[in-house]
Amino acid sequence: MTAEGARYLEPFEAFQVDPGDMSVEVIGAVEGAVLEGELTIQVLMVTEKLLVLKVTRAQGLIDKPHQHDDHESVATLISGRMRNVMGGQTFIAEPGATWRHSAGVVHSSEALEDCVQIEIKTPPRKTWIAANG
Repeated sequence: MTAEGARYLEPFEAFQVDPGDMSVEVIGAVEGAVLEGELTIQVLMVTEKLLVLKVTRAQGLIDKPHQHDDHESVATLISGRMRNVMGGQTFIAEPGATWRHSAGVVHSSEALEDCVQIEIKTPPRKTWIAANG
């Protein structure tokens, strides 16, 4: 294990991956905040500097307020609608909307519809715990 500990993700050796070959994980908590509803994560790519995820949220999922102190994230909503609260400001995201959480910014979300987003974290950090883990 590296200095980053359990949050470290080993970079992929492949230049290209097929999402059909990547596992989908049902998530129970993010940064220790237990989720209310169903959220899945599919790791699409890990490099030395980036983590790319496909995140699927069932309508009604509430991602409670939390923060990430060791990385920043940028996400784009592919489908659905979400209410995002970042740094005390509320936003409604529709397909194509892009948002960020800088390190240390408290944020939360609610899936107003079934949602699919692509999220990039830099540096790459595993912030979630599997629902069965």
